[in-house]
Amino acid sequence: MTLLIFLRRKLSLTGTKLGCAEGGCGACTVMVSRFNPHHNQIIHHAVNACLAPLCSLHHCAVTTVEGIGSVASKLHPVQERIAKAHGSQCGFCTPGIVMSMYALLRNSPQPSMQDMEEAFQGNLCRCTGYRPILEGYKTFAKGASTHSGQQLFDPSEFMPLDPTQEIIFPPELISLGKQPPRSLRFIGERVLWIQPSSLNELLELKAVYPAAKLVVGNTEVGIEMKFKNLLYPVILAPAYIQELSSIQYTENGIEFGASVTLTMLGKKLHEEVNKLPNYRTEVFQAILEQLRWFAGQQIRNVAAIGGNIMTASPISDLNPVFMAAGCKLTLTSKEGKRALQMDDKFFSGYRKTALKPEEILLSIEIPYTKKGQYFSAFKQSTRKEDDIATITCGMNVVFQQGSNIVKDIKLSYGGIAPTTVLATATCNRLIGRRWGEELMEDACSSLAEEMTLSPSAPGGMVTYRRTLAISLFFKFYLTVQHKLAQMVKPTYVCLNVKPNYASAIELFHVDSPTSVQLYQAVPPGQSTDDMVGRPIMHLSALKQATGEAVYCDDIPQYENGLYLALVTSTKAHAYIKSIETDDAMAVPGVVTFVSAKDLPGSNKTGPAVCDETVFADNKVTCVGHIVGAIVADTQAHAQTAAKAVKISYEEIQPVIITIQDAITNQSFYQPVRTIEKGDLAKGFHESDNILEGEIHIGGQDHFYLETNCTLAVPQGEDGEMELFVSTQSASKTQALVAKALGVPASHIVCRVKRMGGGFGGKESRSTILSTVVAVAAHKVKRPVRCMLDRDEDMLVSGGRHPFFGRYKVGFKKNGKVMALDVTYYSNVGNSMDLSLSIMERALFHMDNCYNIPHIRGTGYMCKTNLPSNTAFRGFGGPQGMMVSESWISDVALCCGVPAEQVREINLYKQGEYTPFNQCLDQFTIDRCWKECVNISDFHQRKARVELYNKQHRWTKRGLSIVPTKFGISFTAIFLNQAGALVHLYTDGSVLLTHGGTEMGQGLHTKMIQVASKTLGIPTSKIHISETSTNTVPNTSPTAASASSDLNGMAVYNACQTLLQRLDPYKARNPKGSWEDWVKAAYFDRVNLSANGFYRTPDLGYDFETNSGHPFNYFSYGVAVSEVEIDCLTGSHKNLHTSIVMDVGKSLNPALDIGQVEGAFMQGVGLFTLEELRYSPQGYLYTRGPGMYKIPAFGDIPTELKVSLLRDAPNEKAIFSSKAVGEPPLFLAASVFYAIKDAITAARAESGLSGPFRLDSPATPERIRNACEDKFTKLCPPPEPGTYTPWDVRV
Repeated sequence: MTLLIFLRRKLSLTGTKLGCAEGGCGACTVMVSRFNPHHNQIIHHAVNACLAPLCSLHHCAVTTVEGIGSVASKLHPVQERIAKAHGSQCGFCTPGIVMSMYALLRNSPQPSMQDMEEAFQGNLCRCTGYRPILEGYKTFAKGASTHSGQQLFDPSEFMPLDPTQEIIFPPELISLGKQPPRSLRFIGERVLWIQPSSLNELLELKAVYPAAKLVVGNTEVGIEMKFKNLLYPVILAPAYIQELSSIQYTENGIEFGASVTLTMLGKKLHEEVNKLPNYRTEVFQAILEQLRWFAGQQIRNVAAIGGNIMTASPISDLNPVFMAAGCKLTLTSKEGKRALQMDDKFFSGYRKTALKPEEILLSIEIPYTKKGQYFSAFKQSTRKEDDIATITCGMNVVFQQGSNIVKDIKLSYGGIAPTTVLATATCNRLIGRRWGEELMEDACSSLAEEMTLSPSAPGGMVTYRRTLAISLFFKFYLTVQHKLAQMVKPTYVCLNVKPNYASAIELFHVDSPTSVQLYQAVPPGQSTDDMVGRPIMHLSALKQATGEAVYCDDIPQYENGLYLALVTSTKAHAYIKSIETDDAMAVPGVVTFVSAKDLPGSNKTGPAVCDETVFADNKVTCVGHIVGAIVADTQAHAQTAAKAVKISYEEIQPVIITIQDAITNQSFYQPVRTIEKGDLAKGFHESDNILEGEIHIGGQDHFYLETNCTLAVPQGEDGEMELFVSTQSASKTQALVAKALGVPASHIVCRVKRMGGGFGGKESRSTILSTVVAVAAHKVKRPVRCMLDRDEDMLVSGGRHPFFGRYKVGFKKNGKVMALDVTYYSNVGNSMDLSLSIMERALFHMDNCYNIPHIRGTGYMCKTNLPSNTAFRGFGGPQGMMVSESWISDVALCCGVPAEQVREINLYKQGEYTPFNQCLDQFTIDRCWKECVNISDFHQRKARVELYNKQHRWTKRGLSIVPTKFGISFTAIFLNQAGALVHLYTDGSVLLTHGGTEMGQGLHTKMIQVASKTLGIPTSKIHISETSTNTVPNTSPTAASASSDLNGMAVYNACQTLLQRLDPYKARNPKGSWEDWVKAAYFDRVNLSANGFYRTPDLGYDFETNSGHPFNYFSYGVAVSEVEIDCLTGSHKNLHTSIVMDVGKSLNPALDIGQVEGAFMQGVGLFTLEELRYSPQGYLYTRGPGMYKIPAFGDIPTELKVSLLRDAPNEKAIFSSKAVGEPPLFLAASVFYAIKDAITAARAESGLSGPFRLDSPATPERIRNACEDKFTKLCPPPEPGTYTPWDVRV
């Protein structure tokens, strides 16, 4: 049992959250404190509760978010500051971030900004964009820069931090810690856990149980047991054995016990680097550089150096360093000790070492370096922070005394083979040669021959990995050349690195971020009770920061409650021949197996078209198709049993996975949509140039921190059922559950308190879980709950549609576009879901902000054997606009005109018409453009970028400005309606209910602001409890950015009705209070409950005639971004972003800026980081934060400016506001096109010019491969069709 399950299930401490179960998101962070008797000190560490075995915490104190403060008693400053700085939106990640910061402050009450950035490396947030979290916590840091621009919060209101008031470490644990260690045994259902008290006992046990795993941090074994379904019946825990935790100085270096944690290793090496001369610590410095990017702080705090070696991972960050340094390993067993050099024979095969079964690793000696010895280590990964390596290497060269002739050299690589390898042949060629250009050229050619990879190699990216092996050696070559040139009076001629090559040897470094937020303050005369327009805090933020906010899975366990686990298909397209459940039913605690035959109602389901099933019946059409479910007494039993269900299949051909497969097989859903305006033939005839191009835009997982969750409670009569669901669509959940159970919708109540993020992923796909749980609860007549694990959620729930765009564009010499013919293909998956509306929105946004006289857009929806893709923030709009920016970029490169000039001359003007014939009134893009150019210092910045690029060969900078226009309304007209219900109670308090759900966007906060202003009472008198189908019926999903507009007007209408009823009592008693008027009305028997309703007027569009108004209005924005790319590795840094967003008259600038920044960072993920990787058979590899990388703290632009456009009221929405949820996401395309601009500069160095294709996301692999140079020429890509790739682009 993990600490997390113990806290949540046994102690009911639900503040600590489950986000991923693999130590990759930090939502489960707690502080573990233990007394170290050898150093006589108490050590505090942030750890991942999802990986920490309960057995490993003997004699430890655990502090959770509930333990440091609460709303009811007293907040801790760490909790207060994240809430008041607007750093908590959905709040699901907040307790983990709070605890990471708390643990840091316990160790360092005045941390530096660097300490803080390191502490958060293991924490992810999907909502905020990270800036407000750092802004709030910066107030703890020493020497932090002061904030410029307007303040969204007042730091002077914060409670001071008083370290003397913290919880003390229990004294009884200190006295217990001083006693001699005792051996412990914990006997579980499937595992025996033994904590030996001495080395001898450990060796005895290892002789008895040679297959037993040694576990210190459980950061590898825990993941293997959970995700790889491996079982280790015996686990030995050596963490408290003195010999394994000791650190000794030897003649040649420092010997670290195998149980020493990576945090301790880093601390000790830092001390030595600061003490010793530079030439002695080259290996130490290289290890420290690797540790900077090794997992997150929570993992480093518990993971042991020995575990890292013995795991024998082919992509280990440290093993190549240890191998290149020739570290000495001491092994021991009952038979005695032996020493081994860590060389290319140590790893005998994939995840195998040279140790005998009864041996253990006792220690590793890390050597000092000598004069004339140079050492470097490199790691390249998709994301810099907390990511597994693509390639990792250690490089060690020793020169003959006083010369630049190579005496010995070792180049060790991870990520090139099933084991860590030495480039022996290349090294042998270099010995005895002078360090110079010729050696470098030969080494690169030799590495290209030696470091080969099969084109089908696991992990893919074969060309990139081979190129990296050479590029990283080139970096090492330059680094050593630079160090040789620094030598005092060398006895040989050694040229220093050319000045324009110097940036290639700089270590990756990002400055601490700075930010500015600009917004329109409320007018001087506005009443202090009128909260509209003020940056007030999210009303749940304090509860979220203390862990008191209740999410779906935090609802206390029912006494007779059960847990459900899904059984899903492992084939993409097959008939089900048989399902065997005998083994599963034999697992302890299992109650039943549920499948299609248990449905009392209909198996047909779907949000728009009923073209899918609750359970697969006879046939599966994707990997992850739900076939059945196991119901058991605990989640662990249910999951164990689900894995024991055996399904046999008969496969069906063809298996269609990619868009290209669908085009080849003509596998499309109907209808094919087209929007056309003008005369294409005439437009192309009038053009000076015509070009054609293509772009592929990858999909994206929602990665809400709270996965899909449902609790179904049968009511025992009339088929009634109550559902607690994490969904954006309560009414759709109600309707589809009723259909599956065969009862009227009125018998089903769906309740939503809040979600830990949604982003569209819980608009329609949440129902696939809710219906299954409801059917199970109906069958067993007991409450049933299921919260999906991250890997299950990513597998079954679909994501953003991958798009492929083809275009033909005609334009004048100056870049003015005359004609465009564009075709979109979206990868829909195995059911329609909302894909038609998504394709329609892509077509509505094919022009972005550009006026094209002659235009045609066509959209094809590809039917494939993937889990159905669905709504995701932007809903097809970003994909539509991304294609338009691709052809704009091509036109600029073709004309040799700056891209910003081409964009500007094609921009719409006020009063012009879109391709779907809607007039652009209240058009503000020109104002946004001018302000963005101004606040970003665009022209001076461009000059600086050009100068930088002239002076640097191997790093390049790029700059881009991108506009966006986003239509606001559901494109399905009937959804543009909302209801609200307002109750006034006799004490004057107000209960407000509306049709929208809260997922972190602050909708409830805004609705309370609207009600407060309308009723003229303080927000403190108004409460929203939840969203439920028995208070407001037939609600539209909380989506399309329109929820504030729709629900805000419904709330306003309901409040107006109540005000009219109170008017006579106000007139009779003008000096009375609100409470007096309400009481008077009550005693006069006046109805103090009112419902409100709103429908958006004048909407409707016809594709046949291309006429009408699909949108109520448009939201506009412009962003400028500057980036720096490393041409050798493909890494990039986001240096600057300025955003100007037109949100009308903001209801709440803090929430709106939070939405702008959060959407922007989600877009940064979409366009530069997040890549869903599928096998050719349709199996999803990227099923958790280990392989799927969303932006982290380190990915935010170093300088971020956000300005809400002033004096731009929007008369078409509540209190002149505008929608803000989705529109800003596309502005992250400015980062993508800045990267493309930088690649253009790199390609120019190789004599390449003109348009080139760059698909999204712009990952390091794509960036490096696009920067063609002499190294990429050494590694040509394999010929397509001659091999089966490891992964395919869907």
